[in-house]
Amino acid sequence: MSATGGGKAIIAAFLANLGIALAKFVAWFLSGSASMLAEAIHSVADAGNQLLLLLGGRRAKQKADRDHPFGYGRERYVYAFVVAIILFSVGGLFSIYEGIDKLTHPHEITNAWVPIGVLVVAIVLESFSLRTAVRESNLVREKGQSWVSFVRRAKAPELPVVLLEDIAALTGLVFALLGVGLAVLTGDPLFDAIGTLMIGTLLILVAIALGIETKSLLVGEGATEGDHRRIVAAIEDGPEVSRIIHIKTLYLGPDELMVAAKVALPPDAAFAEVAAWIDAVERRVRSAVPAARVIYLEPDVHRVGDDPRPSTEQFVIRSAD
Repeated sequence: MSATGGGKAIIAAFLANLGIALAKFVAWFLSGSASMLAEAIHSVADAGNQLLLLLGGRRAKQKADRDHPFGYGRERYVYAFVVAIILFSVGGLFSIYEGIDKLTHPHEITNAWVPIGVLVVAIVLESFSLRTAVRESNLVREKGQSWVSFVRRAKAPELPVVLLEDIAALTGLVFALLGVGLAVLTGDPLFDAIGTLMIGTLLILVAIALGIETKSLLVGEGATEGDHRRIVAAIEDGPEVSRIIHIKTLYLGPDELMVAAKVALPPDAAFAEVAAWIDAVERRVRSAVPAARVIYLEPDVHRVGDDPRPSTEQFVIRSAD
């Protein structure tokens, strides 16, 4: 997985969630707390999420073939979408079911010190995981970019998924700690059930947010505003191209951007000149935006007064003398 894929953040989150899940199951078994069971399922879902993200990153490295000529980069989007919709939703729905069951069949929490101790330790471990995810994200987050914008605009889905997972996990732990703590202090087990319902609702909301963002990536997103400006500047920053008639970009995967443009060249250019000019433009684009690995440039002539829409006419280049 590439650096932008946040491999370190994913592994750190997986190890933390695996250990936390085991501790939560033990705490649930000893105390009978519904909030602890919901949190245990939450951590299992999180650990499964990280495994799916790692699997998606590995499958995305497959070489392009006849059936998939642009490669398998979007496998990472598919697995991120599975993480968002299935595992988070299942975890959320299970937690809500468990909370409703405890509302209708309440029972007191025993050995309360066990779940409280586990929750405190889990908060520390999840904070470490979130710190790692933030540090990894800062390596690729643009200067001055807000965190909301980063989650919405990031082309590599792993880091936004891990970030939202960790934030949801910390919030869920606080809900569980409040539910268990209030149930112990007041002697009313309904607080534990309410904490479980809050955890389930949180998971479903995170699933919806992640689903919306990964859907956009699956449909196909173009270059960011910054990269688009750099690509345009690179094409026009030379004597070859008088103007860009039409340009489109599309991410084939988190690390691979396709650029297709129709560019205006001198009408009396020789074929050899045009070929050399196009090569020069491609080198500038790749230098400005390394992710632009697939570039298609169509030479044309800009005609004053023409319809501003892209021309469908083909420009016939005369042979070099």
